[in-house]
Amino acid sequence: MTQHGIQPAQAAESNAPEDSFAALFEQEGNNTVINVGEVALGTVVGLAGEEVIIDVGDKAEGRVPLAEFRHEDPAHEIKVGEQFEVFIEKRTEDGGLLISREKAIAIQVWEQIARIQEEDGTIEGRIESRVKGGMSVDIGVPAFLPYSQIDLRPVKDLDALIGQVFAFKVLKFNRKRNNVVISRRVILEEERSALREQMRNTLQEGQIIRGAITNITDYGLFIDLGGIDGLCHITDLSWGRVSHPAKLYNVGEELEVKILKYDRDANRISLGVKQLRPDPWEQVPEKYAPGVRVPGKVVSITDYGVFVELEEGVEGLVHISEMSWSKKPKHPSKIVGVGDEIEVQVLKVEADTKRISLGMKQLLPNPWHVVEENYPVGSIIEGKIKNVTDFGIFIGIEEGIDGLIHVSDLSWTERIKHPSEKYAKGDTIRAVVLKIDKENERFSVGIKQLEPDPWQEAVTRYPIGTTVEGTITNVTDFGIFVQLEEGIEGLVHVSEISKEKVKTPVDMFKVGDKLQAMVINASAADRKIGLSIKALQEKEENNGVIPAEYISKAQEAPSTLGDLLKAAAEENSQK
Repeated sequence: MTQHGIQPAQAAESNAPEDSFAALFEQEGNNTVINVGEVALGTVVGLAGEEVIIDVGDKAEGRVPLAEFRHEDPAHEIKVGEQFEVFIEKRTEDGGLLISREKAIAIQVWEQIARIQEEDGTIEGRIESRVKGGMSVDIGVPAFLPYSQIDLRPVKDLDALIGQVFAFKVLKFNRKRNNVVISRRVILEEERSALREQMRNTLQEGQIIRGAITNITDYGLFIDLGGIDGLCHITDLSWGRVSHPAKLYNVGEELEVKILKYDRDANRISLGVKQLRPDPWEQVPEKYAPGVRVPGKVVSITDYGVFVELEEGVEGLVHISEMSWSKKPKHPSKIVGVGDEIEVQVLKVEADTKRISLGMKQLLPNPWHVVEENYPVGSIIEGKIKNVTDFGIFIGIEEGIDGLIHVSDLSWTERIKHPSEKYAKGDTIRAVVLKIDKENERFSVGIKQLEPDPWQEAVTRYPIGTTVEGTITNVTDFGIFVQLEEGIEGLVHVSEISKEKVKTPVDMFKVGDKLQAMVINASAADRKIGLSIKALQEKEENNGVIPAEYISKAQEAPSTLGDLLKAAAEENSQK
């Protein structure tokens, strides 16, 4: 078997059949007795189909399948006169011999295996196939290579090793059981140990060296520098953002690194890749001055904004507030996506902390700069309701600008507890522009302002001293509310019911009853009308003359529920 150092004997110089047979005939007298179980040297005397006829002396020939020779060297052509060692298995009844080339080789291989293990040598073998727990290797006899002994680290693609020839160490063998356990890892460890010692004496901080990636973790790369591993932390892979080292590199890949720190005692080496290139932030203040417009790529999205890569190692943040003049997105991902190529404007640069503030909306006109010209205060607009809240409704003015109608600006007279009682999202309504605050981006509009303020007319219609009649809408301990017309109410304070002191009017009046009284004060600004039954009686007793005291204190009497509750609370606190 040629690949294991077992060579066929030297063939005769002449290949002529007659010469070979003559030589064999002359040597016949010198043949020794061949014993069964021995290895003998035989000579090829002929070929018969798929068999090789071999004469081993002792006037006996044997036949060996041609396949046993092809197993050694498929390309070799067997010729008459070549000599090979064969194993004598037994004598046949016709006087011939049963011989085997493979068994002869196996005997020699087992002897070789024993010698190699004793001398701590190596033996070559070809990996044949995968078996349970490892690989089958042909070293002349089948040998077992455990997974743990294939390499220094686990091999991902074991099938790629099939057919390859390596040197192996013999760990143990049992000839009777035809069992051999071999290792390639032991050889690699010895080589690595030798390389490690060599590297320990040559590595220097600042040195640039090539290495192969042996492992990738969340925090960096382990790189074999040739017998010794170093760690390149994720922060030293690039001047820019690296989400995971596996997105940039693969196990087995070779790359150039710089030795940042070498602790010989602890046998630790810190490596860097980005240090092979200048820090791009050194040129940032010159290249990215505030106001400059530059292209970039979205590399990360957070709740508060997006990070944009301007060049390798240089990123800036577009805060969510700087993404649009008009839209107020719930999340930046509603506007851009990772990988998008966008244009941004530099707003601020902090080179010391490596921060750049960027803006997207600055590339477009600010609609709030012209909104006041397009919608002057007092103008009437029309829009669809975009949202209804408990404090008011929002209507769309134009793209990105919404107007707020506060609940207090919905009606002059109606008491609306919630805007949804009258309005729904999607309704189209008209309103009056009340106020525009460009700095705070607020647009105030109102619906009630479309109509005249009924209180202005009411104050004119109900001057002090006017006798009015209305319907009681509410009776409280502090007074009686009287509806004079739709949306206009007046209040008869408990002190204005009678000349005699009244503790509470609750038992004296009922909701729905008609009531007459005299107007004693009226204010459109405060939306108040004060009424008095007592003053009406005095006016009638004085032949229609308004008592002077009511003219002087017309504006003093409380006339709203809120005012009266406040006055009652103050009065109770003083008792």
